[in-house]
Amino acid sequence: MADRPSTQPLPAPLLARLLAADSARPRLTWYDDEPGPTTGERIELSGRVLANWVSKAANLLQDDAAAEPGTTVGIDLPAHWRSVYWALATWSVGATVVLGESATGADVLVTDSPERAAAHGGDTVLVTLAALARSSPRATEAPGAVDEARELSTHGDVFSPMADPERADVALATEAGDTAYGRLVVPVTAWGDAPRVVLRGSVEKVLRGCLSAWAADGSVVITRGESARDAERLASESVTVDARD
Repeated sequence: MADRPSTQPLPAPLLARLLAADSARPRLTWYDDEPGPTTGERIELSGRVLANWVSKAANLLQDDAAAEPGTTVGIDLPAHWRSVYWALATWSVGATVVLGESATGADVLVTDSPERAAAHGGDTVLVTLAALARSSPRATEAPGAVDEARELSTHGDVFSPMADPERADVALATEAGDTAYGRLVVPVTAWGDAPRVVLRGSVEKVLRGCLSAWAADGSVVITRGESARDAERLASESVTVDARD
């Protein structure tokens, strides 16, 4: 993996580059094979639709939680298409994504757990993973938390940050250490140009894989759980790189 921090774009300009290249092209496809209420979901987001989700979430963070460079945002979600746009939204406001056990201690918490939302002392967003959810069925268990399913759509489709991060600012904080904005987007030369990359693994692995694929003008297929139809699915999605754990 080639590390070229001085020349690679930050996440927000990278997303803008995808829009300029081909806004209608699919950039993120999601398959949920995890046993539970969302089993069988397939979501496909074009660059334009992905950017719309990111803008709404970034506006929520900036307007409701005053998030800016220096703010920490805990992403307490599984590796999921929703964790991707919340991370991109955090980077759009110039804040720091916090993953792992430290996420619940961040200034802002984005979580699918009503219990952890209720216990958090700061600004909190309660996420419902189901694609068609219009409100959280457990919102009353987290008084004071923003019900993402109900409130996100009310925020603007265009985002303008109050301040931009510096390349040396911390973009990602994990138990393994911190990653600066200037070192977050790292292309993988072996993937080639415009790769179609299938990802499965930790939230960090999926986020980094998305950025690497998009840096090469590619797209990603994110999966959760295992399916007997994996081989057929990868063929139908024209996957060129298998980067699953």
